[in-house]
Amino acid sequence: MKVSIIGAGNVGATCADVISYRGIASEVVLLDIKEGFAEGKALDIMQCATDTGFNTRVIGITNDYSKTANSDVVVVTSGIPRKPGMTREELIGINAGIVKSVVENVLKYSPQTIIVMVSNPMDTMTYLALKSTGLPKNRIIGMGGILDSSRFRTYLSLALDKPANDVSGMVIGGHGDTTMIPLTRLAAYNGIPVSQFLSEEVLQKVAADTMVGGATLTKLLGTSAWYAPGASVAFLVDSILNNQRKMIACSVYVEGEYEQNDICIGVPCIIGKNGVEEIIDIKLNDAEKALFAKSADAVRSMNDALKAILS
Repeated sequence: MKVSIIGAGNVGATCADVISYRGIASEVVLLDIKEGFAEGKALDIMQCATDTGFNTRVIGITNDYSKTANSDVVVVTSGIPRKPGMTREELIGINAGIVKSVVENVLKYSPQTIIVMVSNPMDTMTYLALKSTGLPKNRIIGMGGILDSSRFRTYLSLALDKPANDVSGMVIGGHGDTTMIPLTRLAAYNGIPVSQFLSEEVLQKVAADTMVGGATLTKLLGTSAWYAPGASVAFLVDSILNNQRKMIACSVYVEGEYEQNDICIGVPCIIGKNGVEEIIDIKLNDAEKALFAKSADAVRSMNDALKAILS
């Protein structure tokens, strides 16, 4: 199995590293426009093989998309990262042109590939990739909900003082500081609702911390996070390549699901060899439905801004 990652920055390189040492793919191509950058990252990763025991072949390429030919999955991380004080929405104008060009080049050489979108603003870039290519909606997947859910589970585990892997929880809605919806009502610790262990006040703080999870790290680091985003991408790619059919919150195109149309937004999906195998309809309560509708409106407004820029 072959995975190509467009953009060898922190997120792309971390994704390549995790895919390699977990043996998710047999070949990873890391591509960047900066001369020698991807080659250096790939060589550095390959020099870990004897210490970590992986056999994945990692190749670095400078802007030669022919080397990505016949990729089963292509991950797009291209674009500038968020800087302190910058919203994901402010990235639209800068990253839209980059993403459109990247996707066109990818499909020249891998017309059957599944595309995983990471570039921000992620929901809008996923929508752009879908609309500009005309690909079937199952083959364009935005990564954000996986990362947001991971942060949610981390904050829940800290509040519970229990291992994160014993905690289940999901974040749906737009991948933005004000648009994501941590589903505290459905979160559980080994199958038991977390509301039996945590007060409503604590749960609301967990939700609030989750929603600004990316901005918190950007403020601390001076740039966007990369370890958790890279691992989240690898988790998604693993479910695709190995047909694991995991239920994962992803940004996908909806046509009536959750009472929304013509947007890409985070919803629970079954992810397998065909990409999005199924969208799962969670029975939301009235408050959650209202939050989801508000989130969808915000995502739609960003799409409108994108259309204005491209027109």
